[in-house]
Amino acid sequence: MTRLPSFSFSTVPHLVSQTGAVQHLGKLVAERFPAVRRALIVTDPGFLRTGLIEAPRASLAANGIHSEIFAEVVADPPEAVVRAAADYAGDQGVDLVIGFGGGSSMDVAKLIAVLAGHDQTLSSMYGIGNVRGERLPLVQIPTTAGTGSEVTNIAIVTTGETTKTGVVASQLYADMAILDAELTLGLPPMVTAATGIDAMVHAIEAYTSRHKKNPLSDGLARQALQLLSRHIITACEHGDDLDARQAMLLGACLAGQAFANAPVAAVHALAYPIGGIFHVPHGLSNSLVLPHVLHFNLPAATGLYAELARCVVPAAEGSDEARAEALIVAMQQIAKTTGIETTLQQVGVGAEDLDRLADDAMLQTRLLGNNPRELSRDDAYAIYAAAL
Repeated sequence: MTRLPSFSFSTVPHLVSQTGAVQHLGKLVAERFPAVRRALIVTDPGFLRTGLIEAPRASLAANGIHSEIFAEVVADPPEAVVRAAADYAGDQGVDLVIGFGGGSSMDVAKLIAVLAGHDQTLSSMYGIGNVRGERLPLVQIPTTAGTGSEVTNIAIVTTGETTKTGVVASQLYADMAILDAELTLGLPPMVTAATGIDAMVHAIEAYTSRHKKNPLSDGLARQALQLLSRHIITACEHGDDLDARQAMLLGACLAGQAFANAPVAAVHALAYPIGGIFHVPHGLSNSLVLPHVLHFNLPAATGLYAELARCVVPAAEGSDEARAEALIVAMQQIAKTTGIETTLQQVGVGAEDLDRLADDAMLQTRLLGNNPRELSRDDAYAIYAAAL
């Protein structure tokens, strides 16, 4: 008889997965937050230019909710952007924050919600469980199918030239997340591929996490991998396929729920320095090191990878070792088929950079502790060398 682990599980209390849902954003918000009158939409300049925010703003206005826009979010947002956004929210007297974009916009929205109107400093929030008090109501609307930030309690801030720091706290869980594939129709194939593989990494690492792995996160990770692996190629090759796009959004969301409760590990730890030093998008950084970290982890995670192979390559047969290897090959094939970069050299990394990458990776102790196999500095160097 299998003994079930003791665990706790947290997530966003209200989720809407519906194509076209943001056309009715005002109604959804008014029903959930009847007292709200002033909303701040947080996004980036590129998404603002698409014009896709206008219909949701009109819906908010039709339901008695005035909205302001903060559209200065940049990739890997620095502290200055977060502070400027929080100051703007305070000046405007908003009583609701809406994150509208990729992971960076949603992360900034989380931090605005806890900073606006409160006296706690951003620097005092870094780490796990250091956010004090309540926050403003928060709605998250992803425009990429990757980060899962709409359902996580984590926000990442760039704190130096190449360093990033996380805020992890229960207050960062949104009140509502809305998944609407119409917002992702304009995503280029390469962005669709990189963000989709990022979501698959979330599922794989949650399923094999050394700490807090549990039956709920396991189920979400498996379902996420099934959805993502079945639809990522279609979403890349036929970007106007709304069904594939909606499946990708839901898959990324489920993976986000999984890793918010069973945290990610060495793939992310080794990806962060690539993004920080070479300004490579986060999803692509993950994809570049993924097969090599999986190979490294095989001695400790073969059985778990074999189980996940049933989601990605259900036709794979044979021993656990054979099916685990089939999972790794399948992930490499997805990257190859979509056409994204598959080696570090293709994104500007040279052999002379590996020592610095390995040194920086070892600073990611929060993530490395979750890896199914202990990883040394020499191991990190070898993985980067294999990915070169």
